[in-house]
Amino acid sequence: MLMKFTKCPKKANCRIFVIISGVIVLAVALLAAAHSMQLHIMADYVQLESVRVLDRQGRLISLEPNAKGNYATYINADNTGHTSNLPSSFVDQLIAQEDRLFYYHPGVNPWSLIGGVLNRIGIGSRTGSSTITQQVVKIVLGNETSRTPRNQIRELFYALALDLFQSKHTILTMYANLAYFGNTAQGIDEASRLYFGLSPELLDSDQVAQLLAALRAPNSANPAAAAATATDTTDVDERADIQRAMAAHQRARSQPVAFELGSLSTCTQTTTTLTTTIDTTLNERIRDIVTRTINGLAVKDVHNAAVVVLKLPENELLAMIGSPDPEQQSDGYQINMALQPRAIGSTIKPFIYLNAFEKGARPYTLVDDREYKYITALGLPLYPKNFDYQYRGLVTLHYALSNSLNVPAVKTLEFVGLERFYHFLQSDLWFEPIQDLHQYQLGIALGALEMKLYDLAWFMTIFPNQGVLRPVHIASCQNDTSGLTSHTSQAPDAPKRIADPQYIALVNAILNDRITGIEQFGLKSELNLYQHNYALKTGTSRDFRDSWVIGYTPDFLVGVWTGNADNSPMENVTGQQGAGLIWGQVMELMFGTPYNKKTPLQLDGLTRTNSNTATAGASVSVSVIDIGLPGDDYATARDIMLKQDDQSLILYPHDGDTFLLEPNTVISLRARTNSVQWLVNDKPLSTNEFRPTNTGSYTIEALGSGETGTQGERQSITIHIRD
Repeated sequence: MLMKFTKCPKKANCRIFVIISGVIVLAVALLAAAHSMQLHIMADYVQLESVRVLDRQGRLISLEPNAKGNYATYINADNTGHTSNLPSSFVDQLIAQEDRLFYYHPGVNPWSLIGGVLNRIGIGSRTGSSTITQQVVKIVLGNETSRTPRNQIRELFYALALDLFQSKHTILTMYANLAYFGNTAQGIDEASRLYFGLSPELLDSDQVAQLLAALRAPNSANPAAAAATATDTTDVDERADIQRAMAAHQRARSQPVAFELGSLSTCTQTTTTLTTTIDTTLNERIRDIVTRTINGLAVKDVHNAAVVVLKLPENELLAMIGSPDPEQQSDGYQINMALQPRAIGSTIKPFIYLNAFEKGARPYTLVDDREYKYITALGLPLYPKNFDYQYRGLVTLHYALSNSLNVPAVKTLEFVGLERFYHFLQSDLWFEPIQDLHQYQLGIALGALEMKLYDLAWFMTIFPNQGVLRPVHIASCQNDTSGLTSHTSQAPDAPKRIADPQYIALVNAILNDRITGIEQFGLKSELNLYQHNYALKTGTSRDFRDSWVIGYTPDFLVGVWTGNADNSPMENVTGQQGAGLIWGQVMELMFGTPYNKKTPLQLDGLTRTNSNTATAGASVSVSVIDIGLPGDDYATARDIMLKQDDQSLILYPHDGDTFLLEPNTVISLRARTNSVQWLVNDKPLSTNEFRPTNTGSYTIEALGSGETGTQGERQSITIHIRD
């Protein structure tokens, strides 16, 4: 309904109406401004509470310093408006000491205010004092050391606003939470625990008196400072008790795992409680394993280690060890090695073979393990070698991966294609290399690629999680479920399928096979566990600088690295002999925890057939464990890599090789078959050995006979002999 306005019948009535309306408008505006001011104070007050970082069971991991660099744990008023955990003696003495008219003034004591003003203009000697409400405002606004008239006037209005909208009990609680008691203890709760090892409600009258004395001179009159000057026996004993309480509480402010979590950025929103997925008990039991093992490996120049444990299939971070002892200053112990890029050795191989299986290869696919020559991006020759410098001829991919052979891995990566694998790493896995992937080329298969243990463990979860890469979850913020996804800048925020489960199952079947790898790892090994639903991959980088094991069940994944923070080499320590020692103990520990559900590896749908297979043109027959997929074209998949391989007649030397001329230089000539005739510069040799007598270039030629199907085959290469 529209209101109709008419002229006032009398001018006096109009003036009264206008005045009343103006007063109402002004009052409403002042109330709105006061409400806004007290909301500002309350919001900033909340921000001064220290963030409490908790583990998955609610145990304190760390108490973070607030914006003032102090530690503050707030106590809250109960439903009746009373602070039940504040000793009544503290409340009574606090009001008597700081603000006798606290319950009667509107946030500002007018008598103190008048006394302060008169003193400023030179009338009287009373300086005036701030009320408890004004002190709350002063602390929240950060004006403790800036006592300018402008700040004091501003605090006055904020105090009036706060008192108008908040109860006296709330303001009293705020002061108790904000008051500074020295030694970075802000608030009575933190001070009580720091100096006496007690919660506030358990303080006796003497302890309350000591805390109240600290309010006037927190640095010189706090309980610790006062006890330091004690002389009689009782006071000396009290000083010792305070020192013990302080030491214990300062340790409680930060558990060892806080060192590792401090390297990670978790919640982006403001919160006072951060609940992580970490299990602190498990974390420290693993740190004990790391410390004991590293101490034992010190004789082999091993001084650092790192462990990452993920709960599956959720990808929750259960434990992270980046240092045996973060408090030590030596041996790089203050570096979180779980987040340092290191050459990952053979742990890259499962990803290479996964891509090969997607491209048509199978575990029974044959590859020729022999010497090959490649030219690097720098124009230098590369001759890939296996770890033991032996070649095995035709082997299956199953045997090659189980025994971590390097040459077959290089041939497999060549089969996959470098550009395809680069795309897989960067686009599918969100991997961020420390240098352009083109700098590594086939060296990726030889373990040259650097990764952080944390990221490698995350990437490996695609195998126990059936091809799905889920974000790593580390923390839940208060009223929020967000957390860190990865330590990469392009981390996914949702699960992503990386590979089909059937190809994942092929890799899992090989990494689960502890029999085929006996040649490299032995019948008795730290990698052989009593539970059988696990898979693993070891890795050793060049010159024994890094030792790795990444292993998993469908319930959890354990990644371990050992080495030295300064990148110095270890003394012939392999993945099995270094990281393997820690990995085996951690896995056995995990088997005894509730995280172990004994979930079987998903290997359903694979075909298995034992057979002996001979390849056309090959001089050997190889025993094959045929793990494949239903509907495979067995013969095609078996020979798919051999057909792409370099079927040169001459295997050694390689075209363009250079040799040093010495008195007894002998170059052994090798071919794909023994039935060849060798010629050097068109002159036949009676053996397969060439003994050069002069420097220069020589043409080596091989002529195949008809005995092995090589009749008419011939190949020539050029080698160089120099001084």
